[in-house]
Amino acid sequence: MLHRLQFTAKKLVRMALLLLGVSLTAFLLMDASPLDPLQTNVGQAALGAMSPDQVAKLEDYWGVNTPAAERYLGWLSSALRGDLGTSLLYRRPVLEVVGQRLGSSLWLLLFAWAASGALGLAFGLIAGTHRGRWPDRLIRGFCLTLSSTPSFWLALLLLMVFAVWLEVLPIGLSVPIGAAAESVTLAQRLRHALLPALTLSVTGLSNIALHTREKVADVLDSDYILFARARGEGHILRRHVLRNVALPALTLQFASIGEIIGGSVLVEQVFSYPGLGQAAVSAGLGGDMPLLLGITVATAALVFGGNLAADLLYGVIDPRIRRGAART
Repeated sequence: MLHRLQFTAKKLVRMALLLLGVSLTAFLLMDASPLDPLQTNVGQAALGAMSPDQVAKLEDYWGVNTPAAERYLGWLSSALRGDLGTSLLYRRPVLEVVGQRLGSSLWLLLFAWAASGALGLAFGLIAGTHRGRWPDRLIRGFCLTLSSTPSFWLALLLLMVFAVWLEVLPIGLSVPIGAAAESVTLAQRLRHALLPALTLSVTGLSNIALHTREKVADVLDSDYILFARARGEGHILRRHVLRNVALPALTLQFASIGEIIGGSVLVEQVFSYPGLGQAAVSAGLGGDMPLLLGITVATAALVFGGNLAADLLYGVIDPRIRRGAART
């Protein structure tokens, strides 16, 4: 138990350092961007019609004249106190904006993450146990096609088929157009989230399926599987194969959190879904530094938290890891 606590504490310290590095990198990239926040958000024609005092006030608001080091250190000191600042675009606290947008995206991310893991593991098991036969060739071709397909193109294809041609699903947004917030039902929200979630889940299963297939093939070719078959053991797939491919599949499953979050940026743009990805695009294009840093830190924390959860679950799935860690 003491070892688990020490291991978790070391991981949390490393996570804090990584979050610091991610926030600094995002700040430097945003600061080096050639986009002028005044021209982007106000417009050149409007700036030309303003007085020098008005332009100076806008420059102070967007932090144009503040040194980069002072801006970052000011943001960092506030972030350490739990205050991520105020969004320059929405004029609301960053925590409030991130919480609202994350609440909209959470259903997409959770469904896509769970569905891609379950489908990827199932496809990998089927392909690995039928090597060289038509199920294996079909699944491999499907996964290789998906791995080379951009997520936004697949989103456009699904949108055209199910929303335009078949007209069975809405064309975009997270709620019906013109509906009051209090009148929107859970079924309507799920119906609007179905296509974006399906796109994210389909694009994330190919890596898990192909890697699981290779691990299943290696396990089935091992000597202990040959010995188990010679003894006439039953349930070889559940007792031997699944246990040995669980750890690699778990690693890929939690590592795919970052891929799914990154794909949500493009998918939410295609479906006009007001989630965290769309807010990140608006913050980047609009020069909203506090909001972009808040979204970056929040998504990085989700990715690092997923990796930490995977590390902690290793000992639960494989007792040998738990016993080895205890001896160490």
